[in-house]
Amino acid sequence: MPNEGNHAMQDYYLISRAAHVIGRSGLAMAGAMCGTFVAAQLAKTDIAALDTFGFTAAMVLAGMIAFYLGIDIPWLPASGARHPPRVEPVELLSAAGTFLAAVAALISVCAIVLDEAPHRAWELVIGSWWLVGTAMQISAGSIARLRLARKAYPQSSSPAHAGDPVFQRHQG
Repeated sequence: MPNEGNHAMQDYYLISRAAHVIGRSGLAMAGAMCGTFVAAQLAKTDIAALDTFGFTAAMVLAGMIAFYLGIDIPWLPASGARHPPRVEPVELLSAAGTFLAAVAALISVCAIVLDEAPHRAWELVIGSWWLVGTAMQISAGSIARLRLARKAYPQSSSPAHAGDPVFQRHQG
């Protein structure tokens, strides 16, 4: 039966994609928790702007997006060319961002659990680590996904599409 192999591949793909989405959702929840802890620690600084629902929601949202996009970086398919391995800046950006955000969250959790508030300047440093770390993660994830999309769907403005009537319709 020739369709059995195709059906098995479809099942595999569906299960694999579902597992990927579930895993990424778990990462997003971990990012939300980290953002909650950092926001809770910063709320103790007695700076009015840091003790608002909007600020806390922004910290949670930044964590969710950063951990969803920045931890699981999609890779470009191999081109077939034999090049020596090179350091991928996107991977370094993602790793450094994850590290900074996780350190900020860990310090915040420790301070909350131990009921020991660091000096106000250190609390702001920890908040900036969170901000920079999540920004690095979001940037890395976005860059990797844009690269993958560009490789999968080359620019329609290339000379190869110059004779395409649909392309010409949108040029005028």
